[in-house]
Amino acid sequence: MSRRTFTRRRFLSTAAASSLGFTFLPRRVWGANERFYVAGIGVGGKGAGEVRDVTAAGGTFVALCDVDADRAAKTFQSLPDAKRYADFRVMLEKEKGIDAVTISTPDHTHAHPALMAMALGKHVYCQKPLTHSVHEARLLTLAAQRFGVQTQMGNQAHAGEPIRRAVELVRAGVIGPVHEVHAWTNRPIWPQGQAALDQRQELADKPKPAGLDWDLWLGPAPDRPFNGCYVPFRWRGWWDFGTGALGDMACHIVDMAYWALDLGWPTSIQAESDGLTDETGPLWSTITYQFPARSSVGGGELGGAVGPRAVVEQPPVKFVWYDGSRDGRQNAPYELLQRVAEQAADDGDGLPADSPAKKKKVAGLDSPGRWDLVLVGEQGLMLFQRGNTNWIVTPSPRLETVAEGLPRRLEAAVQLRLLGAVDRDGFAGQPGRPLRQTDRMGCRGTQGYQRAGSGTADPTRVPFGLGTGRGLDDLT
Repeated sequence: MSRRTFTRRRFLSTAAASSLGFTFLPRRVWGANERFYVAGIGVGGKGAGEVRDVTAAGGTFVALCDVDADRAAKTFQSLPDAKRYADFRVMLEKEKGIDAVTISTPDHTHAHPALMAMALGKHVYCQKPLTHSVHEARLLTLAAQRFGVQTQMGNQAHAGEPIRRAVELVRAGVIGPVHEVHAWTNRPIWPQGQAALDQRQELADKPKPAGLDWDLWLGPAPDRPFNGCYVPFRWRGWWDFGTGALGDMACHIVDMAYWALDLGWPTSIQAESDGLTDETGPLWSTITYQFPARSSVGGGELGGAVGPRAVVEQPPVKFVWYDGSRDGRQNAPYELLQRVAEQAADDGDGLPADSPAKKKKVAGLDSPGRWDLVLVGEQGLMLFQRGNTNWIVTPSPRLETVAEGLPRRLEAAVQLRLLGAVDRDGFAGQPGRPLRQTDRMGCRGTQGYQRAGSGTADPTRVPFGLGTGRGLDDLT
């Protein structure tokens, strides 16, 4: 392995600029010539971006693993000195000198390499949605604690200014105590329901790509013949491989509200949907979580407790998730969006609600495509999206008077929590945070408790696994 001078100061400066917003430091003692060595598991598609970002942050990839040599070809070619593998088990057994792994595979094969890597003392960066089941999330949490490694999930916006500033504002009480949150996505943008089943039949005769090891791609899932309806990308809509729209996007979209309110565990989950099949996610779903009141929020060191202490009460919260297309348009809380838009457009202009000037002023503000979620507080409303800070907060408070209370640069987080790996306030999330398990419970509510249009799940009784076949027993 080639080694060039890479100081801790230089590492921090480049890592802070990385789009990943995460850092792995070597498990060895820092020295002027130390490098940290990484192995990539799943390096085509999204994984190719992880390899570029980690390399830009100063990491050295010494091994690359992918079950599809064709999709990974560009990454393989970009790092000719890195050893190539198709089976992560073989790679982890042979590559003794790596410090960390990145995992960017389909959802059903996240937990297995993560667990094996942690058992070998390797730090783990794993793409969202981290795991395929509640059981896997809990297992990885225990493994990270047992083996003393650092872990991180790839919801990168968690490290950005919009989410961090919004957490500060909500905890400062700019809209008062929050009692409702509504969040949505236009996904699925892949086939689900009957459309997925029809596509499987249409593609049944499509040959397997020459570079794809289908058995390794299946991993722990039940055996079946290759079909182009699963790969690439479309696996997200199949329960054996993916976690649907909720699993794909919730970690990004609900992160701010979940963190700001430190919601913890739900007391009940109710799901309704249409187009659900035993094998695939539905055409749309609306999932309602009920969270209990919290005695205090903020002022802690891990997970949702990180950040300034909330100055307002924390009542029970009704949290509603919307996805897919319903009745010919995106599934979203349109009446609530219209209400916020009208209040924001009013701004004391005195125009009647049905006037052309008022309608022009409101137009577009109530589009769900502009926003991620809306928080309903006792003293106001907040329309939020994670890409910038151009939000709607009504009635308009003086946001500039709210002081910053969260680190904005990685160096600050390092000073607070880092010693040997990644920052622990969850710059991109930890498996132990209830957020990941909560969204998986929502998927489980849609699957197991909803067959006739709607159903209710008790989170304390949600089964750990999802019956995906070959499990984790041989790795524990």
